[in-house]
Formats: sequence, structure tokens, C-alpha cells
Amino acid sequence: MKKKILLGLLLAFLAIQLFRPEKNKSEVKEVNDIAAVYQVPAETGRLLQTSCYDCHSNNTNYPWYANIQPVAWWLNNHIVEGKEELNFSAFGTYSLKKQAHKLDEVAELVANGDMPLSSYTIIHGNAKLNDMQKKQLADWANSLKTQIEAKVK
Repeated sequence: MKKKILLGLLLAFLAIQLFRPEKNKSEVKEVNDIAAVYQVPAETGRLLQTSCYDCHSNNTNYPWYANIQPVAWWLNNHIVEGKEELNFSAFGTYSLKKQAHKLDEVAELVANGDMPLSSYTIIHGNAKLNDMQKKQLADWANSLKTQIEAKVK
């Protein structure tokens, strides 16, 4: 009986490997990316790439385990949710009011240590932000938000 259950589980595991979510990989240069629309200092850009873009852009760098189901589904869900909340690749398509609001959220979430998610930084240690990096990202987001708000008025 145990052998049949184990065999059934193994077959189910193998079968789900055939159902893969589409990868979040863009081969084109994003003309609406925040770095294409606004001035992003080089170091800030690197922090965004390392700590934010995997879930908040159209181009994810996938780890090896992203090819194993159900992990790939779980990762895809995080990416879809992250991009629904904020997509740096589509930032230029947002209204100025929405851009300012999203930057306010970025500054707050990063400063409070709520982003990047701890579930992400456990595996991606290089994405973890130290206090200086948090301040740098929050200050940049607040500064850009102020510039955008000046355009709205």
C-alpha cells in the first residue's frame, strides 16, 4: 500500500513538471523603465536591479530551482503580484500622480525594512539592504517623488 502511494506521488510530481508558467523575461529595452524615463544614479540603479527588479520588472533572473514545480508556480505568483503592485519596467506608463504615490510607497517600505521581502532575501542574500542602502533608496525615491509632484501642480 505504501509503495502504491509513493509511486502515485512520484508520478504526480513528474506530471506537474509538464505544466510551467511563462517566464518573466523581456529581451527588448524597456522605453518606459524608470531608468529610461528618469535620472537614476548608478548605485541606486544597481540596488534596484539587485533588490527589486526580479519581482518588480519585466525581467527576472531565475535561480536553478525555478525549473522545479511547484516552486516555479510559487515564484511566478510572487512575480505577478509584485508587478501588479509596482512594475519598474512600465513606470513611465503610470500617471504622474500614480508615479509619485508608488515612489512614496517605495520609500516607506524600504525604510521600514518591509522590502525586499524576507522570504526573498533568505535565498538572495545579495538583495538584502543594509541601513545605508535603505536610506539611499528611500532618499532617492522621496527626491524623485518631490520632482514629480512639482510637475503635477
